[in-house]
Amino acid sequence: MENLISRITINPDICHGKPTVRNMRYPVEMILDLLSSGMEFQEIIEDYPALENKDILACLAYASKLTDVKILSKVA
Repeated sequence: MENLISRITINPDICHGKPTVRNMRYPVEMILDLLSSGMEFQEIIEDYPALENKDILACLAYASKLTDVKILSKVA
């Protein structure tokens, strides 16, 4: 998974510092939105030919790491 996540970059000069795929102007958030809307990998790649299957998997791996919470605190 770490190899995949290395495809996710954060550069203040690209997309205002949002996490993107390989320093290109494809924010992780956009890829996740496309997936959650029901698009399949191949459809995304057809619309954005610079992307690869591994880029989409990297977005999913990145999101998975962000949700890896060790301790939940109660909100009062």
